[in-house]
Amino acid sequence: MRVLLIGANGMLGKDIVQEWRDDEITSATSRDADIRNCDEVERLITATRPDWIVLTAAYTDVDGSERDPEAAFAVNAQGAENVAIMAQKYGAKVLYVSTDYVFDGKGTRPYEPGDPIAPINVYGESKARGEKAIQDNVQDWCIVRTSWLFGASGSSFPEKILRAAETRPELTVVSDQVGSPTFTRDLASSIRSLVHADARGFVNVTNSGTCSWFEFASEILRQAGKNNPVRAINTTQAARAAKRPAYSVLSPAALNALGIHVRHWRDTLPPYLDELRKMGKLA
Repeated sequence: MRVLLIGANGMLGKDIVQEWRDDEITSATSRDADIRNCDEVERLITATRPDWIVLTAAYTDVDGSERDPEAAFAVNAQGAENVAIMAQKYGAKVLYVSTDYVFDGKGTRPYEPGDPIAPINVYGESKARGEKAIQDNVQDWCIVRTSWLFGASGSSFPEKILRAAETRPELTVVSDQVGSPTFTRDLASSIRSLVHADARGFVNVTNSGTCSWFEFASEILRQAGKNNPVRAINTTQAARAAKRPAYSVLSPAALNALGIHVRHWRDTLPPYLDELRKMGKLA
């Protein structure tokens, strides 16, 4: 099977490259093709002739999207449309990585793939437009919604918490947003399994278990052997530019139905911390 990975330099993309070794993988970055440019996308696809395109390239700065919505929509929506159009033209299937932020967070049970979406920030809206572009322009598609990504290959919440712990005697973390942390290594292997299963439609992929950002931070510090106290604050006190969904837990039912199960998020912290140590990011 020929697989074209678009977004190979991102945190998730780097882990996909390392985890996916049993197919013919072409790793593409923005240097190979700017997905905002349809002609460049076409040249990349004609050169590689993939059976599947895994699209992880994205504008992921949630607060930055509020300040520069044009940049977010150009990559997350128009870029996705360009890839979908060219995938359809050359007979490729597409797996598009999306986000829990397409939901408004007003739910009280895990979101199922078919639940209505209602993004409350620019980033979520740009990814929702990307989802629609995939559905409208390519026949064979799988959209993977995930949440709270972290990995050693890029900067993410756990690493920021650990860095903050080096200089701050006390940390403050939001406690009124609940979701499921997702280790990019586990997401990468799940994406590979979905492609091998020839999956279609919407599938949620996160690590199992739920927590608040406060609980996540506390567990990160505990497992890293740090003693910094963590004080809980609310979303209003955090004063971020973009609104965040208060509850964005995603149901794993569709994923489990395919025989794919993902470990608890707490169990991912030891290998994650080991990776940081090997990379010299954690003493």
